[in-house]
Amino acid sequence: MSERSQQIVAPIVILVVILLAWEGLVTVLRIEQFLLPKPSAILSNLVRVVRIDSADPAVLADNEAAALLRVNRLVVDLPAGISPQVLAPLEEASIAEFRQGSRRVLVTRGVNLTPILQASWFTLKEALGGLALGGIAGVLVALATARWTATREALLPFAIAANSMPIIAFAPIFNNWFGIDNPFSKMAIVAVMVFFPLMINTVRGLVSVPPRSLELMRSYAASEFAILLKARIPTALPYLFSGLKVAGALAMIGAIVGEYFGGPRIALGVFITQEAALFRFASAWAAIFSACTMGIVLYLLILLAERLAMPWHSSFRS
Repeated sequence: MSERSQQIVAPIVILVVILLAWEGLVTVLRIEQFLLPKPSAILSNLVRVVRIDSADPAVLADNEAAALLRVNRLVVDLPAGISPQVLAPLEEASIAEFRQGSRRVLVTRGVNLTPILQASWFTLKEALGGLALGGIAGVLVALATARWTATREALLPFAIAANSMPIIAFAPIFNNWFGIDNPFSKMAIVAVMVFFPLMINTVRGLVSVPPRSLELMRSYAASEFAILLKARIPTALPYLFSGLKVAGALAMIGAIVGEYFGGPRIALGVFITQEAALFRFASAWAAIFSACTMGIVLYLLILLAERLAMPWHSSFRS
């Protein structure tokens, strides 16, 4: 197996092992669902497998079938004798269907898939908006501070100090400034969180150009703009993308934690807090899983952009 294949397969194998161990330990130790739900119960909020056995002639009352479907189970077995009133919603929510011997297997949407997807999309827009605002501001300030040494030395201590402030110090203030239900209040929180890592990393990259390269370009009478475009920015790109990888994770954290202090009902952070308050911890964990997935996808997109922006870098040479 090649090294690239190992980098892809190894995390997947580790994830599967963790999920199996999690499922097994919760089952064997009989841990209560409000303390730690099973992965199967969590996934049942997103997708569900319903198996209808045509060889089982048992008749199941509508209330009994509804009670089975309300339980957080990834796989639900039903007899053939269920009423059309129960079967119709299952077929409407079906994503895929196939046969398994005498069983008709329906892969359906989980009970909370639609609200979780809606909340995830809403929060993702807040995270991306804040990432864009903070990223643009951080790069522009870095370009200005890298040009003047005195400005850089004066601003960096304040940037480091502001970056050490916890998000809970900003969330109530921005919610008061822009309104709890205004998505821009969460974007502002995200922008503050990602601004300083991007600014500091970009400044470090812009000033890391080898002195001999600067002397060579100045010996050819290159302008400061040409030096910036052809020497400083290419040198700063690895630092910039390192900051973006950190900022991508911080953006999701900032948006969700900011929503814990208030927000519209469609927001993912509000969904998690409400489900936890109602002791529906499996659905809260499903929403957390959705947030993790968005963070991973965002990280992978930044990796792809990094590879496209600087294919010449040594880390991408095979």
